[in-house]
Amino acid sequence: MMREVFSMDHKRCFNRRHTMYQAFTGGSISPRGWMERQLKLQANGQAGQLDQFWPDVRDSKWIGGTAEGWERVPYWLDGFIPLAYLLRNEGMIARAEKYVQGIIAQQQPDGWICPCKDEERATYDIWALLLIGKVLALYCECTGSKQVEEALYRAMKNAHHEFSTGHVKLSGWSAFRWYEGLVGLKYLKDRYPEAWIDELARIWQEQGTDMPSLMPQWIRPMNVWRLETHIVNICMSIKYEALACSVLGGEYTNQAEVLWKHLEKYNGTAAGVFTGDECLAGTENNQGTELCAVVELMYSCERLLELTGDPIWAERLEKIAFNALPATISDDMWTHQYVQQANQICCTVFPNKPMWRTNNGESGVFGLEPGFGCCTANHGQGWPKLMLNAFLRSEDGIYCPVMLPACLNTEINGVKVQVEMVTDYPFRHSCRYIVRTDAPVDFELKIRVPAWADQVKVDGVKIGKADCISLGATWSGEIVTEVELSGKPHLVKRPRDMAAVEYGPLVFSLPIEAEYKMREYVRDNVERKAPYCDWDITPKSDWNYGFASARFTVEQHDVPEIPFSSKAPAVTLKASMAKVDWPYADGYDTVADVTPASRKAISAPEEKQLYPYGCAKLRMTEMPRTRG
Repeated sequence: MMREVFSMDHKRCFNRRHTMYQAFTGGSISPRGWMERQLKLQANGQAGQLDQFWPDVRDSKWIGGTAEGWERVPYWLDGFIPLAYLLRNEGMIARAEKYVQGIIAQQQPDGWICPCKDEERATYDIWALLLIGKVLALYCECTGSKQVEEALYRAMKNAHHEFSTGHVKLSGWSAFRWYEGLVGLKYLKDRYPEAWIDELARIWQEQGTDMPSLMPQWIRPMNVWRLETHIVNICMSIKYEALACSVLGGEYTNQAEVLWKHLEKYNGTAAGVFTGDECLAGTENNQGTELCAVVELMYSCERLLELTGDPIWAERLEKIAFNALPATISDDMWTHQYVQQANQICCTVFPNKPMWRTNNGESGVFGLEPGFGCCTANHGQGWPKLMLNAFLRSEDGIYCPVMLPACLNTEINGVKVQVEMVTDYPFRHSCRYIVRTDAPVDFELKIRVPAWADQVKVDGVKIGKADCISLGATWSGEIVTEVELSGKPHLVKRPRDMAAVEYGPLVFSLPIEAEYKMREYVRDNVERKAPYCDWDITPKSDWNYGFASARFTVEQHDVPEIPFSSKAPAVTLKASMAKVDWPYADGYDTVADVTPASRKAISAPEEKQLYPYGCAKLRMTEMPRTRG
């Protein structure tokens, strides 16, 4: 087998209309190990059961009901469809099909697909069309359904007519999310290279908001709700240029990187996401990040990875997925927060003025619908779409951008090929790649090397520093390759001379012992009852600590049934911590101030156990180095 280590020349594709990588379908990829358990938790939790009890999905206008007929069913299907097919769950597959068939059954003769009256078309926020186009394309990729493909074609052809005649225009949400419609258009263009597709894409581009022009508004929090600073709009928009180039061609100028660096500088968090509750909230560690922003930022990273081939998007994707995503959803996946904090010492309803800049007082609570229901519907796309990016198809073979326990079954040059990743990453730092073929076949297996890895071994042999391992071979029978990564826990700088701990792709936090109190009630005719009730979480241990040392000891434990367990994490760090004088934020008794009053230690150093950020529901993440 030929082995090569190199840095990937991702820029070679930027002026080309085709993508660097293509996703495999849910039918080709099977989750294994902890990812299979995580997806089954989701299937048996809130996101997997919304159609059984939540009126906005169960009774939606999209399927002929009377409840919400805009974004919530499409949001829910965007995660439910790949989840069903990844798990090969026949019951879930049937439920997904019921909804998709219900949607296209209501499609009008001229192709209009959104659930509104003809006279309401001009005022209906067309964001729902952009979103359902993306969802129907995803369904077609999972199923190969020609019927649904035809429905998508007719819906977009109708959109071309409505927009080209001026009867319908982008406004409100759709003007800030126009590029999401390009996902469905790209699916169609790959199969129907017709002129009207480009024409519609250009209309959307011309009518849509120029996101880079808004960057000056993203420097300081405005403390007012605006579409221009809405965190979900912004997280979606990171991929706008790459999507536009993939449909319309033209030079790619890497605007995604420009936007990312700007947002990271002025609104970045230790967990790899940006603050926004709902609008951009600065770099203060007690401000929140909306759950929709987490999963949409993951999706932007996934599409950018496919379209540009730049491994930086896989780096960012795994940091968000392994930290921010599990942190804001309960262990059993039956409840979620609307917003999470890096330093989160209490999750209760604010009785008076909320800490959040633009959200209501219940947004930090774990529940069914804290804040707004968009995250209830939308959060389910996070884990399944990550799983779909465990393997990508390249021109020369297969690319593995993120280490995940998974198995791919595909064909290369007419030969059946199976690639399995056996790993407990991110809790462990090794992965066994098992390639099985029915007959000899030539292809390249590329494996991304995470940037955090100080040392890499392939089959026990140390290799040079690079961002990719290429295994080129004539594969025959079964061949096993072991990749081992090494790195040390270390402090990283955070704003205001604070620090956070990273080890591999995981961020670590000081967990706060918590007390849970269940609240069951009915509001707006929607029940909150166990297991989808609300939970108040209050602290039972001190949180006012700083780092007394920059040395940490890694402690490995069994990977539990619940992968990101808040009770038994798979990996912890032993740390030396000392108490400091750290007040509450002014006017609050459930929010830690951004920094302590003093960094002087007020206690002797104590040995503390740090948890992965995603395992600690109450936590301190950004803390000072203590003095004296």
